[in-house]
Amino acid sequence: MTSTQNPTAAGSGASATEAFRASRPQAGAAEVSAERVSSVVAAVLDGVRAAIREHNVTYPEYQAAKQWLIEIGEGGEWPLFLDVFIEHVVEQNAAATQEGTKGSILGPYYLPDQQRLPAVTTLPMRPDEPGVPLVFAGQVRDTAGRPLAGAEVDIWQNDAAGYYSGFAPDIPAGNLRGVVVTDDQGRFEITTIQPVPYQIPTDGPTGKLIEAAGWHPWRPAHLHLLVRAPGHRQITTQLYFAGGEWLDSDVATATKPELVLDPVERDGRLRVDYDFVLEPA
Repeated sequence: MTSTQNPTAAGSGASATEAFRASRPQAGAAEVSAERVSSVVAAVLDGVRAAIREHNVTYPEYQAAKQWLIEIGEGGEWPLFLDVFIEHVVEQNAAATQEGTKGSILGPYYLPDQQRLPAVTTLPMRPDEPGVPLVFAGQVRDTAGRPLAGAEVDIWQNDAAGYYSGFAPDIPAGNLRGVVVTDDQGRFEITTIQPVPYQIPTDGPTGKLIEAAGWHPWRPAHLHLLVRAPGHRQITTQLYFAGGEWLDSDVATATKPELVLDPVERDGRLRVDYDFVLEPA
């Protein structure tokens, strides 16, 4: 199933910006040296200037780009735009020096401080939540194979219409979100529904860019996860589904073969097992 209708870009953008500000570490920029700022910003500007020269950008095109940048800011869409088109490259840089389970992008729809749940649990959902039932189970271990008791599996996903709670009207707060705490063997079993592909919001400036470029706005179905345990590096990742639409042409360029699940049907429900490996911090 795919989602053909989405909440407004303005509403989603404002929610994503607010969530980012609430969860962002406060130190950040103060820890970056002037030399580092200079070298990275100079390289970005050099790249922009080179593109302008290579493609002979005109004044009307420049003015249109300036207006688009203003609209991105006014609409609160910077988290959406950056997470869709830029974050995957930053994640690839981070992955080059990391062990354990493969990572992927965080995306703009994370909300911190969700309900803590036991190792065997059902994600918070509406009594009549539509969708295909899915049991997602596994174990969290360290790189030596030892189970990590009390690890946190912070999970969130969209509903059967492609919407995320906190970013769309009429969905209860915390719907299909939770922090699952593993048992003494590092195991967990989560009952939820299978997520669906969805369009990123297309009625704002990000959507205008996508339309003008002739691109598609679709992301494949996925589960979002942050997996953490004391003394270990947190994993940020997404898990996808074999045979799913847009798996090979994700607008966010975030899919990886190691992150594709292949559920099997059991007693009218889909079930899949996937283990996480955390490296020492």
